[in-house]
Amino acid sequence: MKTRYKVLAALFLLSIITFLDRVCMNVVSKYVKSDLGLNNEQFGYVLGAFSLAYALFEIPTGVLGDRIGPRRVLTRVVLWWSAFTALTGTAFHFIYLIVIRFLFGAGEAGAYPNASIVISRWFPAVEVGRAQSVIWAAGRIGGALTPLLVIPLVHALGWRWAFLVLGIAGVIWAAGWYFWFRDIPAEKEGITAEEVQEIESGRKQTAATHHVSWQLILRNPNIWILMLMCHLFFYAAYFFTNWSATYFQEGRGLSEEQTKNFISLSYFLGAVGCIVGGYVSDVLTKKYGLKVGRRAVGMIGLGLSSIFFLLSGLTTDNELAGYLLAICVFLKDLTLPVAFAVCVDIGKQHSGTVAGAMNFAGQLGGFFVTILFGTIVQKTGNFNYPLFLIAGCLAVGALLWLKIDPTRSLHSSDIEK
Repeated sequence: MKTRYKVLAALFLLSIITFLDRVCMNVVSKYVKSDLGLNNEQFGYVLGAFSLAYALFEIPTGVLGDRIGPRRVLTRVVLWWSAFTALTGTAFHFIYLIVIRFLFGAGEAGAYPNASIVISRWFPAVEVGRAQSVIWAAGRIGGALTPLLVIPLVHALGWRWAFLVLGIAGVIWAAGWYFWFRDIPAEKEGITAEEVQEIESGRKQTAATHHVSWQLILRNPNIWILMLMCHLFFYAAYFFTNWSATYFQEGRGLSEEQTKNFISLSYFLGAVGCIVGGYVSDVLTKKYGLKVGRRAVGMIGLGLSSIFFLLSGLTTDNELAGYLLAICVFLKDLTLPVAFAVCVDIGKQHSGTVAGAMNFAGQLGGFFVTILFGTIVQKTGNFNYPLFLIAGCLAVGALLWLKIDPTRSLHSSDIEK
Protein backbone atom coordinates (compact mmCIF):
# COMPACT_ATOMS: atom_id res chain seq x y z
CA MET A 1 0.00 0.00 0.00
CA LYS A 2 1.26 3.47 -0.88
CA THR A 3 2.22 5.58 2.09
CA ARG A 4 -0.30 8.31 1.34
CA TYR A 5 -3.11 5.77 1.64
CA LYS A 6 -1.82 4.79 5.08
CA VAL A 7 -1.98 8.48 5.98
CA LEU A 8 -5.54 8.53 4.70
CA ALA A 9 -6.34 5.50 6.88
CA ALA A 10 -5.07 7.40 9.94
CA LEU A 11 -7.28 10.37 9.04
CA PHE A 12 -10.16 7.92 8.53
CA LEU A 13 -9.79 6.77 12.15
CA LEU A 14 -9.50 10.37 13.34
CA SER A 15 -12.73 11.30 11.61
CA ILE A 16 -14.55 8.36 13.19
CA ILE A 17 -13.35 9.40 16.65
CA THR A 18 -14.29 13.02 15.99
CA PHE A 19 -17.90 12.12 15.28
CA LEU A 20 -18.16 9.51 18.02
CA ASP A 21 -17.25 12.24 20.51
CA ARG A 22 -19.50 14.81 18.85
CA VAL A 23 -22.67 12.76 18.33
CA CYS A 24 -22.53 11.07 21.74
CA MET A 25 -24.29 14.01 23.41
CA ASN A 26 -27.16 13.75 20.92
CA VAL A 27 -27.55 10.02 21.58
CA VAL A 28 -27.58 10.37 25.39
CA SER A 29 -29.60 13.60 25.38
CA LYS A 30 -32.62 12.23 27.24
CA TYR A 31 -30.41 10.87 30.03
CA VAL A 32 -28.44 14.10 30.40
CA LYS A 33 -31.58 16.26 30.39
CA SER A 34 -33.24 14.01 32.95
CA ASP A 35 -30.18 13.78 35.21
CA LEU A 36 -29.45 17.52 35.22
CA GLY A 37 -33.06 18.72 34.96
CA LEU A 38 -32.68 20.56 31.64
CA ASN A 39 -35.45 21.55 29.21
CA ASN A 40 -34.97 21.71 25.43
CA GLU A 41 -34.11 25.42 25.43
CA GLN A 42 -31.41 24.95 28.08
CA PHE A 43 -30.09 21.88 26.31
CA GLY A 44 -29.88 23.93 23.13
CA TYR A 45 -27.43 26.28 24.86
CA VAL A 46 -25.36 23.30 26.02
CA LEU A 47 -25.17 22.02 22.45
CA GLY A 48 -24.63 25.52 21.08
CA ALA A 49 -21.58 26.05 23.31
CA PHE A 50 -19.76 23.40 21.29
CA SER A 51 -20.66 25.01 17.96
CA LEU A 52 -19.72 28.51 19.12
CA ALA A 53 -16.29 27.39 20.33
CA TYR A 54 -15.80 25.38 17.15
CA ALA A 55 -16.52 28.50 15.10
CA LEU A 56 -14.24 30.76 17.14
CA PHE A 57 -11.25 28.40 17.01
CA GLU A 58 -11.72 27.13 13.45
CA ILE A 59 -9.64 29.78 11.72
CA PRO A 60 -6.84 30.02 14.35
CA THR A 61 -6.26 26.26 14.28
CA GLY A 62 -6.27 26.24 10.47
CA VAL A 63 -3.73 29.08 10.38
CA LEU A 64 -1.61 27.32 13.01
CA GLY A 65 -1.64 24.14 10.95
CA ASP A 66 -0.48 26.05 7.87
CA ARG A 67 2.39 27.56 9.88
CA ILE A 68 3.70 24.74 12.09
CA GLY A 69 2.25 21.68 10.41
CA PRO A 70 -0.67 19.31 11.05
CA ARG A 71 1.44 16.74 12.90
CA ARG A 72 1.86 18.90 15.99
CA VAL A 73 -1.50 20.65 15.75
CA LEU A 74 -3.58 17.48 15.39
CA THR A 75 -1.72 15.83 18.26
CA ARG A 76 -2.44 18.77 20.56
CA VAL A 77 -6.07 19.33 19.65
CA VAL A 78 -7.01 15.64 19.84
CA LEU A 79 -5.47 15.36 23.31
CA TRP A 80 -7.29 18.54 24.33
CA TRP A 81 -10.75 17.55 23.16
CA SER A 82 -10.36 13.97 24.40
CA ALA A 83 -9.74 15.32 27.90
CA PHE A 84 -12.92 17.39 27.78
CA THR A 85 -14.87 14.51 26.26
CA ALA A 86 -13.99 12.47 29.33
CA LEU A 87 -14.76 15.41 31.64
CA THR A 88 -18.25 15.72 30.14
CA GLY A 89 -19.10 12.68 32.23
CA THR A 90 -18.40 14.67 35.41
CA ALA A 91 -21.10 17.27 34.68
CA PHE A 92 -23.25 18.20 37.67
CA HIS A 93 -24.71 21.60 36.68
CA PHE A 94 -26.06 23.44 33.63
CA ILE A 95 -23.29 26.09 33.57
CA TYR A 96 -20.53 23.55 34.23
CA LEU A 97 -21.73 21.48 31.27
CA ILE A 98 -21.78 24.54 29.01
CA VAL A 99 -18.15 25.34 29.93
CA ILE A 100 -17.00 21.76 29.35
CA ARG A 101 -18.73 21.53 25.96
CA PHE A 102 -17.29 24.91 24.93
CA LEU A 103 -13.76 23.72 25.70
CA PHE A 104 -14.47 20.43 23.92
CA GLY A 105 -15.54 22.35 20.81
CA ALA A 106 -12.41 24.50 20.92
CA GLY A 107 -10.34 21.35 20.49
CA GLU A 108 -12.42 19.69 17.80
CA ALA A 109 -12.24 22.89 15.73
CA GLY A 110 -8.76 21.95 14.54
CA ALA A 111 -9.59 18.50 13.18
CA TYR A 112 -10.85 19.04 9.64
CA PRO A 113 -8.87 22.15 8.62
CA ASN A 114 -5.70 20.28 9.51
CA ALA A 115 -6.91 17.13 7.78
CA SER A 116 -7.31 19.32 4.68
CA ILE A 117 -3.71 20.48 5.09
CA VAL A 118 -2.55 16.86 5.22
CA ILE A 119 -4.47 16.09 2.03
CA SER A 120 -3.12 19.18 0.27
CA ARG A 121 0.46 18.08 1.02
CA TRP A 122 0.10 14.34 0.52
CA PHE A 123 -2.25 13.92 -2.45
CA PRO A 124 -2.12 14.93 -6.14
CA ALA A 125 -4.95 17.17 -7.36
CA VAL A 126 -6.89 14.40 -9.10
CA GLU A 127 -7.20 12.48 -5.80
CA VAL A 128 -8.14 15.39 -3.54
CA GLY A 129 -11.91 15.01 -3.95
CA ARG A 130 -11.82 11.29 -3.22
CA ALA A 131 -9.49 11.75 -0.24
CA GLN A 132 -11.84 14.37 1.22
CA SER A 133 -14.79 12.07 0.59
CA VAL A 134 -13.11 9.23 2.50
CA ILE A 135 -12.48 11.47 5.51
CA TRP A 136 -16.03 12.76 5.62
CA ALA A 137 -17.47 9.31 5.01
CA ALA A 138 -15.49 8.16 8.04
CA GLY A 139 -17.12 10.89 10.11
CA ARG A 140 -20.50 9.64 9.01
CA ILE A 141 -19.50 6.09 9.89
CA GLY A 142 -18.50 7.40 13.31
CA GLY A 143 -21.90 9.02 13.65
CA ALA A 144 -23.60 5.78 12.61
CA LEU A 145 -21.59 3.76 15.11
CA THR A 146 -22.27 6.15 17.98
CA PRO A 147 -25.77 4.96 18.93
CA LEU A 148 -24.79 1.33 18.31
CA LEU A 149 -21.83 1.61 20.71
CA VAL A 150 -22.98 4.23 23.19
CA ILE A 151 -26.50 3.04 24.01
CA PRO A 152 -25.29 -0.40 25.19
CA LEU A 153 -22.57 1.39 27.21
CA VAL A 154 -25.19 3.64 28.79
CA HIS A 155 -27.38 0.68 29.70
CA ALA A 156 -24.42 -1.16 31.21
CA LEU A 157 -22.48 1.66 32.91
CA GLY A 158 -24.45 4.89 32.64
CA TRP A 159 -24.07 7.88 30.32
CA ARG A 160 -21.14 9.39 32.23
CA TRP A 161 -18.84 6.42 31.62
CA ALA A 162 -19.56 6.49 27.90
CA PHE A 163 -17.74 9.83 27.61
CA LEU A 164 -14.71 8.49 29.50
CA VAL A 165 -14.36 5.53 27.13
CA LEU A 166 -14.52 7.80 24.08
CA GLY A 167 -11.92 10.15 25.58
CA ILE A 168 -9.43 7.29 26.00
CA ALA A 169 -9.79 6.35 22.31
CA GLY A 170 -8.72 9.85 21.28
CA VAL A 171 -5.61 9.79 23.47
CA ILE A 172 -4.48 6.53 21.84
CA TRP A 173 -4.92 8.01 18.35
CA ALA A 174 -2.98 11.19 19.20
CA ALA A 175 0.01 9.24 20.49
CA GLY A 176 0.15 7.08 17.38
CA TRP A 177 -0.17 10.07 15.06
CA TYR A 178 2.65 12.05 16.66
CA PHE A 179 5.18 9.24 16.47
CA TRP A 180 4.24 7.94 13.01
CA PHE A 181 3.22 10.88 10.79
CA ARG A 182 5.44 13.48 9.06
CA ASP A 183 4.28 16.78 7.59
CA ILE A 184 6.40 16.49 4.44
CA PRO A 185 6.00 13.31 2.32
CA ALA A 186 9.72 13.14 1.49
CA GLU A 187 10.56 13.03 5.22
CA LYS A 188 8.39 9.98 5.90
CA GLU A 189 10.38 6.83 6.48
CA GLY A 190 9.54 4.10 4.00
CA ILE A 191 8.03 6.24 1.25
CA THR A 192 9.42 5.62 -2.22
CA ALA A 193 10.97 8.27 -4.44
CA GLU A 194 8.40 7.37 -7.09
CA GLU A 195 5.50 8.15 -4.78
CA VAL A 196 7.06 11.44 -3.69
CA GLN A 197 7.41 12.41 -7.34
CA GLU A 198 3.84 11.34 -8.05
CA ILE A 199 2.55 13.55 -5.23
CA GLU A 200 4.70 16.57 -6.09
CA SER A 201 4.08 16.46 -9.83
CA GLY A 202 0.34 16.11 -9.29
CA ARG A 203 -0.08 18.86 -6.74
CA LYS A 204 3.20 20.67 -6.17
CA GLN A 205 1.89 21.52 -2.73
CA THR A 206 4.32 22.52 0.00
CA ALA A 207 4.14 23.92 3.47
CA ALA A 208 3.23 27.59 3.73
CA THR A 209 6.33 29.77 3.90
CA HIS A 210 4.41 33.06 3.98
CA HIS A 211 1.42 34.34 5.89
CA VAL A 212 -1.79 34.70 3.93
CA SER A 213 -3.13 38.26 3.94
CA TRP A 214 -6.46 38.53 5.74
CA GLN A 215 -7.26 41.45 3.47
CA LEU A 216 -6.96 38.98 0.61
CA ILE A 217 -9.39 36.61 2.33
CA LEU A 218 -11.89 39.36 3.19
CA ARG A 219 -11.72 40.95 -0.27
CA ASN A 220 -12.30 37.66 -2.06
CA PRO A 221 -16.01 37.29 -2.99
CA ASN A 222 -15.42 33.68 -3.98
CA ILE A 223 -14.50 32.79 -0.40
CA TRP A 224 -17.42 34.79 1.03
CA ILE A 225 -19.87 32.86 -1.16
CA LEU A 226 -18.24 29.58 -0.14
CA MET A 227 -18.56 30.59 3.51
CA LEU A 228 -22.24 31.51 3.14
CA MET A 229 -22.99 28.22 1.39
CA CYS A 230 -21.31 26.32 4.22
CA HIS A 231 -23.18 28.39 6.81
CA LEU A 232 -26.50 27.30 5.32
CA PHE A 233 -25.35 23.70 4.84
CA PHE A 234 -24.56 23.41 8.54
CA TYR A 235 -28.16 24.22 9.49
CA ALA A 236 -28.96 20.74 8.21
CA ALA A 237 -25.77 19.12 9.48
CA TYR A 238 -26.25 20.23 13.07
CA PHE A 239 -29.87 19.19 13.16
CA PHE A 240 -28.62 15.63 12.75
CA THR A 241 -25.60 16.06 15.02
CA ASN A 242 -27.46 17.66 17.93
CA TRP A 243 -31.22 17.25 17.71
CA SER A 244 -32.14 14.15 15.72
CA ALA A 245 -32.57 11.90 18.79
CA THR A 246 -34.83 14.46 20.47
CA TYR A 247 -36.78 14.96 17.24
CA PHE A 248 -37.41 11.25 16.77
CA GLN A 249 -38.27 10.51 20.41
CA GLU A 250 -40.12 13.64 21.51
CA GLY A 251 -41.31 15.02 18.18
CA ARG A 252 -42.23 11.77 16.46
CA GLY A 253 -42.85 9.49 19.44
CA LEU A 254 -40.40 6.82 18.31
CA SER A 255 -38.75 4.37 20.71
CA GLU A 256 -35.07 4.46 21.66
CA GLU A 257 -34.49 1.41 19.46
CA GLN A 258 -36.16 3.06 16.46
CA THR A 259 -34.24 6.27 17.12
CA LYS A 260 -30.96 4.37 17.27
CA ASN A 261 -31.71 2.68 13.95
CA PHE A 262 -32.73 5.88 12.15
CA ILE A 263 -29.67 7.80 13.38
CA SER A 264 -27.39 4.96 12.28
CA LEU A 265 -29.14 4.67 8.91
CA SER A 266 -28.85 8.42 8.35
CA TYR A 267 -25.13 8.48 9.02
CA PHE A 268 -24.42 5.35 7.00
CA LEU A 269 -26.21 6.91 4.03
CA GLY A 270 -24.20 10.07 4.70
CA ALA A 271 -21.01 8.01 4.40
CA VAL A 272 -22.19 6.69 1.04
CA GLY A 273 -23.05 10.23 -0.02
CA CYS A 274 -19.55 11.46 0.85
CA ILE A 275 -17.90 8.69 -1.17
CA VAL A 276 -20.22 9.15 -4.14
CA GLY A 277 -19.95 12.94 -4.06
CA GLY A 278 -16.16 12.96 -4.02
CA TYR A 279 -15.91 10.31 -6.72
CA VAL A 280 -18.43 11.95 -9.05
CA SER A 281 -16.79 15.34 -8.55
CA ASP A 282 -13.37 13.95 -9.49
CA VAL A 283 -14.80 12.18 -12.56
CA LEU A 284 -16.63 15.31 -13.73
CA THR A 285 -13.54 17.42 -13.04
CA LYS A 286 -11.41 15.20 -15.27
CA LYS A 287 -13.98 15.36 -18.07
CA TYR A 288 -15.39 18.88 -17.85
CA GLY A 289 -13.04 20.84 -15.58
CA LEU A 290 -13.13 22.12 -12.02
CA LYS A 291 -16.14 24.42 -12.37
CA VAL A 292 -18.52 21.72 -13.56
CA GLY A 293 -16.96 19.03 -11.39
CA ARG A 294 -17.44 20.96 -8.17
CA ARG A 295 -20.58 23.00 -8.93
CA ALA A 296 -22.78 20.22 -10.32
CA VAL A 297 -22.40 17.94 -7.31
CA GLY A 298 -22.84 20.76 -4.79
CA MET A 299 -25.92 22.21 -6.42
CA ILE A 300 -27.74 18.92 -7.04
CA GLY A 301 -26.96 17.57 -3.57
CA LEU A 302 -28.24 20.59 -1.63
CA GLY A 303 -31.19 21.20 -3.96
CA LEU A 304 -32.60 17.69 -3.63
CA SER A 305 -31.89 17.58 0.10
CA SER A 306 -33.97 20.74 0.50
CA ILE A 307 -36.96 19.02 -1.07
CA PHE A 308 -36.66 15.95 1.15
CA PHE A 309 -36.34 18.08 4.29
CA LEU A 310 -39.60 19.79 3.36
CA LEU A 311 -41.33 16.45 2.79
CA SER A 312 -40.02 15.16 6.13
CA GLY A 313 -41.67 18.01 7.98
CA LEU A 314 -44.96 17.66 6.08
CA THR A 315 -45.56 13.93 6.42
CA THR A 316 -47.74 12.61 9.24
CA ASP A 317 -46.18 9.15 9.03
CA ASN A 318 -43.53 9.09 11.76
CA GLU A 319 -41.46 6.24 10.35
CA LEU A 320 -41.62 7.68 6.83
CA ALA A 321 -40.22 10.93 8.25
CA GLY A 322 -37.24 8.95 9.53
CA TYR A 323 -36.55 7.43 6.13
CA LEU A 324 -36.97 10.77 4.34
CA LEU A 325 -34.50 12.41 6.71
CA ALA A 326 -32.01 9.60 6.12
CA ILE A 327 -32.22 10.33 2.39
CA CYS A 328 -31.65 14.01 3.21
CA VAL A 329 -28.32 13.10 4.80
CA PHE A 330 -27.23 11.14 1.73
CA LEU A 331 -28.09 14.03 -0.58
CA LYS A 332 -26.59 16.86 1.46
CA ASP A 333 -23.40 14.90 2.12
CA LEU A 334 -22.75 14.57 -1.59
CA THR A 335 -21.66 18.20 -1.20
CA LEU A 336 -19.40 17.89 1.83
CA PRO A 337 -16.16 16.52 0.31
CA VAL A 338 -16.64 18.82 -2.67
CA ALA A 339 -16.75 21.90 -0.44
CA PHE A 340 -13.49 20.94 1.26
CA ALA A 341 -11.94 20.07 -2.10
CA VAL A 342 -12.77 23.62 -3.20
CA CYS A 343 -10.84 24.87 -0.16
CA VAL A 344 -7.79 23.05 -1.51
CA ASP A 345 -8.48 24.31 -5.06
CA ILE A 346 -8.69 27.92 -3.89
CA GLY A 347 -6.25 27.93 -0.99
CA LYS A 348 -3.36 25.85 -2.37
CA GLN A 349 -0.67 25.89 0.36
CA HIS A 350 -3.03 27.98 2.50
CA SER A 351 -5.87 25.46 2.25
CA GLY A 352 -6.01 25.12 6.02
CA THR A 353 -6.77 28.82 6.38
CA VAL A 354 -9.45 28.75 3.68
CA ALA A 355 -10.99 25.59 5.14
CA GLY A 356 -10.92 27.25 8.55
CA ALA A 357 -12.71 30.33 7.21
CA MET A 358 -15.35 28.22 5.47
CA ASN A 359 -15.92 25.96 8.44
CA PHE A 360 -16.01 29.01 10.76
CA ALA A 361 -19.03 30.25 8.85
CA GLY A 362 -20.49 26.75 8.90
CA GLN A 363 -20.10 26.39 12.64
CA LEU A 364 -21.84 29.73 13.17
CA GLY A 365 -24.73 28.21 11.24
CA GLY A 366 -24.52 25.17 13.49
CA PHE A 367 -24.60 27.42 16.56
CA PHE A 368 -27.62 29.39 15.34
CA VAL A 369 -29.69 26.35 14.32
CA THR A 370 -28.87 24.54 17.57
CA ILE A 371 -30.15 27.46 19.66
CA LEU A 372 -33.08 28.13 17.32
CA PHE A 373 -34.24 24.52 17.33
CA GLY A 374 -34.37 24.30 21.11
CA THR A 375 -36.04 27.70 21.44
CA ILE A 376 -38.64 27.13 18.70
CA VAL A 377 -39.59 23.72 20.08
CA GLN A 378 -39.75 24.98 23.67
CA LYS A 379 -41.93 27.97 22.71
CA THR A 380 -44.23 26.33 20.13
CA GLY A 381 -44.16 22.62 20.92
CA ASN A 382 -43.83 21.97 17.16
CA PHE A 383 -40.80 19.94 16.09
CA ASN A 384 -41.39 20.39 12.35
CA TYR A 385 -41.11 24.19 12.12
CA PRO A 386 -37.29 24.03 12.28
CA LEU A 387 -37.27 21.53 9.40
CA PHE A 388 -39.01 24.04 7.13
CA LEU A 389 -36.37 26.63 8.03
CA ILE A 390 -33.61 24.15 7.18
CA ALA A 391 -35.24 23.30 3.84
CA GLY A 392 -35.16 26.97 2.85
CA CYS A 393 -31.52 27.33 3.88
CA LEU A 394 -30.50 24.35 1.75
CA ALA A 395 -32.36 25.73 -1.28
CA VAL A 396 -30.45 29.01 -1.06
CA GLY A 397 -27.20 27.09 -0.52
CA ALA A 398 -27.81 25.12 -3.72
CA LEU A 399 -28.16 28.33 -5.73
CA LEU A 400 -24.94 29.74 -4.26
CA TRP A 401 -22.97 26.93 -5.93
CA LEU A 402 -23.61 28.72 -9.24
CA LYS A 403 -21.32 31.52 -8.01
CA ILE A 404 -18.54 29.42 -6.44
CA ASP A 405 -15.52 29.30 -8.75
CA PRO A 406 -12.85 26.74 -7.75
CA THR A 407 -10.54 27.93 -10.55
CA ARG A 408 -10.01 31.34 -8.88
CA SER A 409 -7.28 30.69 -6.34
CA LEU A 410 -5.50 33.03 -3.95
CA HIS A 411 -2.69 34.76 -5.84
CA SER A 412 0.89 34.33 -4.68
CA SER A 413 1.53 38.02 -5.30
CA ASP A 414 -0.96 38.84 -2.56
CA ILE A 415 0.76 36.74 0.09
CA GLU A 416 2.47 38.67 2.88
CA LYS A 417 5.98 37.85 3.89
